[in-house]
Amino acid sequence: MGGEEVGMEKATIICRCNDVTLEDINKAIEAGIDDFELLRKYLKIGFGPCQGRGCLLIAARIFARRMSKSLGDVLANYSVRPPITPIPAKYFTTVNPSFQGGKKANRGGES
Repeated sequence: MGGEEVGMEKATIICRCNDVTLEDINKAIEAGIDDFELLRKYLKIGFGPCQGRGCLLIAARIFARRMSKSLGDVLANYSVRPPITPIPAKYFTTVNPSFQGGKKANRGGES
C-alpha cells in the first residue's frame, strides 16, 4: 500500500475531539474507503468542537500518503461549512421569557 507514517504509533490520536487514532484511519482505508470526505464522515474527523482545525490537515496528509495522492487532490472537494468558528452553547440555551413549555405564554386575553 502507501507509505507508513514514520515515527507514529498505531495508537497515535489524530482527532482529539472524537478520539480517532492512526489505526482507525488505516483500518478504514483497508476496509475500502477511498474518498477523504467519506473517511471524514465515517470517522467524524472535524465534527468536534475544533471543527477540524486541529486534525483535518493531519488526517488529509495521512490519507493522501496512503492513497498515493497529492494533498491538493485529497482536499479538492473539501469545503468549509458554517460555523467556521465554534458557537458558544449559551446562544442555544437562552430561554425566551415569553415562551413557557414550548408554547407562547398567555398575556391577558391573548389566545
